[in-house]
Amino acid sequence: MAYYILDNCIECGACMNECPEGAITEGSPYRIDPSLCTECGACAEVCPVEACMPMPEKAEGAK
Repeated sequence: MAYYILDNCIECGACMNECPEGAITEGSPYRIDPSLCTECGACAEVCPVEACMPMPEKAEGAK
């Protein structure tokens, strides 16, 4: 599953500079394009407020 950015993002740009795929764009909060995200976790490693998280997997049987 791709990563996404929580609302507590402080828009510092650290994640954007670290993403090797260019999947992160500015916004409030920043956004990660799931079609470009390779789940490398580089964004989460540098985020000072821990706003980058892996998408939760869907519950078994959910549609």
